[in-house]
Amino acid sequence: MPERVLRLPRLRLELRTERSGFAIIGVSIFAVAATFAVAVILLAILGKSPVRVADAFFVQPLSSVNGLAEIVLKTGPLLLIAQGLAVGYRADVWNIGAEGQLIIGGIAAGALALAFQDSNSVLILPAMILVGAVAGAAWAGIAALLRVRCNASEILTTFMLSGVALQLLYYLVTGPLRDPAGLNFPQSATFGDAALFGALIPDTRANTSLLLGLAATLVAYVFMERSVHGFRLIVGGLAPNAARYAGFSEARAVWIGLLAGGACAGLAGVGEVAGPIGMLQRVLSPGYGFAAIIVAFLGGLHPIGIVFAAALMALLYVGGDFALVSASVPTAFTMIFQSLLLTFYLAGALLMTYRVRVVPRNVRVTP
Repeated sequence: MPERVLRLPRLRLELRTERSGFAIIGVSIFAVAATFAVAVILLAILGKSPVRVADAFFVQPLSSVNGLAEIVLKTGPLLLIAQGLAVGYRADVWNIGAEGQLIIGGIAAGALALAFQDSNSVLILPAMILVGAVAGAAWAGIAALLRVRCNASEILTTFMLSGVALQLLYYLVTGPLRDPAGLNFPQSATFGDAALFGALIPDTRANTSLLLGLAATLVAYVFMERSVHGFRLIVGGLAPNAARYAGFSEARAVWIGLLAGGACAGLAGVGEVAGPIGMLQRVLSPGYGFAAIIVAFLGGLHPIGIVFAAALMALLYVGGDFALVSASVPTAFTMIFQSLLLTFYLAGALLMTYRVRVVPRNVRVTP
């Protein structure tokens, strides 16, 4: 019997030659809207009132001074880390280990504070800031060296170094830096007042470490949007072949991208140990290093967009605590919400970059 030819549709991605200026903002809006839609469905499955949960997530935290202060407190580290990560991401350098760099920055700053625990010098806190930034950058520098010298993937090395940093923290707070008067708890002694950030909002935990994030935003904007070096990084990320042809150094981009991310994450670690925690302990961060990846992308990798994305993510963190108490929503729901944001943003970014085209395909079928 003769063969039959069937024309079946096939999907193909084609690179868009033009993109509107609204596209990047539109992707973020799409991600937020799609996340809310899926969240409503999940809440219905759990038997929770979407209106009540939305009130707990987005209204209650904004209705009190303490709620606003907690949002400010969490915005600081998210903003800092995301600004540093975005520098590397725009240069096609993928730092996934900001959580470990935060820990190392916190350890270095904490060790300095403990070494001068009885000092009232005004230089203690600035020295902690400097040491924390250098330590975080140095930890990221290990991955940069491996990428430049051995062509090792910075995605793997930065992520694996985060585990090493966590184990180092465990060792220190249960060994050399453990407080002898701490009833055997895995934590250091509390820092002196000179080693702590001042209060930003009286009688709350919000502190002046937020100013580090705002300063990082200004530096990132000037560097990436108004300097030749930032332009070279962006070109290297968008068109690596063109950057190499123009003589832009790929190794330099790797070093700048990773060191910037590590330094900012280290500063965030200083903000935690010299802020709401006031000591070294087994947990320095609720996952800011990983959540900041979502913040960076949700902000379109732009310094100004990241400010709003960081505030939104901080609101989700605080709203999750309110929802747990007032609406009995599981704590994992906040992480699900964050994951959905990243998933839908990446899906939207794919459609922004590529056009989906249906192409017919001939398939021969033998009866």
